[in-house]
Amino acid sequence: MKPICVLGNGQLGRMLRQAGEPLGIAVYPVGLDAEPESVPYQSSVITAEIERWPETALTRELAHHKAFINRDIFPLLADRLPQKQLIDSLGLATAPWRLLSDPSQWPQLFAELGDFIIVKRRTGGYDGRGQWRIRPGDKAELPAEIYGECIVEQGIPFSGEVSLVGARNAQGQSVFYTLTHNLHQEGILRTSVALPNAGNQLQQQAEKMLSAIMDHLNYIGVMAMECFIIGDNLLINELAPRVHNSGHWTQNGASISQFELHLRAILDLPMPQPEIIAPSVMVNLIGTELNPEWLGLPLVHLHWYEKEVRPVRKVGHLNLTHADKDALQTTLQALIPLLPAEYQSGLEWAKIKLN
Repeated sequence: MKPICVLGNGQLGRMLRQAGEPLGIAVYPVGLDAEPESVPYQSSVITAEIERWPETALTRELAHHKAFINRDIFPLLADRLPQKQLIDSLGLATAPWRLLSDPSQWPQLFAELGDFIIVKRRTGGYDGRGQWRIRPGDKAELPAEIYGECIVEQGIPFSGEVSLVGARNAQGQSVFYTLTHNLHQEGILRTSVALPNAGNQLQQQAEKMLSAIMDHLNYIGVMAMECFIIGDNLLINELAPRVHNSGHWTQNGASISQFELHLRAILDLPMPQPEIIAPSVMVNLIGTELNPEWLGLPLVHLHWYEKEVRPVRKVGHLNLTHADKDALQTTLQALIPLLPAEYQSGLEWAKIKLN
């Protein structure tokens, strides 16, 4: 099988490499500043763990590589302006939005979108960075240089956040995982819960939406779609053309992980519908030192990224999977004293979601 080069050598590239090993697929995550001659890209299929990247000797070289899967889709979805335009053009639901180009727009924006507006950088903002929540009177807080670089969205009073992770191959076949329920705090995903409930109305709605997007783009590989729940409907928040944090539970809770599924899709290997083994919980480890006591709980699977521990940095995650929801809830309770206090609300939220 052809080797795969992953543009980017963070935790997602690392987990793609780990998923390739049992299948005999050589996966090479490469840093953006790697010397092109040190990367075996000529004979490889190219994918990426990130949506946008600076121009370097390597990225200039790869820009012309015919086996760079989704090469022209990355810039489209990395910029929130064409991403929103795409969603609108397909007639899919998303929060009402406008391009923010000048401070003189604010009276009109508040008139059209209401008194609670989210400002988002078009590119580069993630994990809550590059976003501002603005009400009338707050706009003076915004840096002057953001005008022309941001979109604004109507603040949506949602009842929950979910994501759908799916994959599509070159033949146009798509498969999907069950909807994942997500808890964000200060813009960062803290906890995810996935239940084997495929077939319900929200699941069907989400699959139809993500299928429309992937088919329109002729996309190949894993894509994630984050949504707000509004009553009985979904509103698309963001798209990610890659494996996604909210799909990490699939490493232990599905017969095929999102990382293996991505490799299968881009190499045109068989891509059966993954079986969802049991209810699963994923806990992001954010700026937290490794604690060997986590391993004393038999349901805990530790995935540690071997990164320097810094505040607000994702350094690993814990996956918990079991057919008995009571056993999961008991383990979540046992985790509370083994993690810093800021994790407690997310663990309590997960226990409620499992009811």
